[in-house]
Amino acid sequence: MKFGVVGVIAFCIDYGILALLTEVFGVNYLVSATISFTVSVVFNYVASMRYVFTHKEGMSKRREFIIFVVLSVIGLGINNLCMWAGVELFGIHYLITKIGATAIVMVWNFVTRKIFLDAGE
Repeated sequence: MKFGVVGVIAFCIDYGILALLTEVFGVNYLVSATISFTVSVVFNYVASMRYVFTHKEGMSKRREFIIFVVLSVIGLGINNLCMWAGVELFGIHYLITKIGATAIVMVWNFVTRKIFLDAGE
């Protein structure tokens, strides 16, 4: 439940900034997607580590953060690849494509964070 709430808020941040930067400021959708994803990851890190996952004993906060960043950078790559493919290869509007990209990255985030960051208590 907590993962879902954090995820919905992170999605709203991501989607809102993506649309704002692209529609209002005319930023290319891939640049906007990178910026919005990065902002939402910062929120997601703070909220996930506080409310969703249990800290692993013996893992320093520094190591935890590094693992989170590495997993998130891979997630950003997946996100941007999905965005590019959806828009450029399939001709789907970037805001529709973002919904599918988010679903794929959400699975990546949950599974990898559960494996590498959660104590499982």
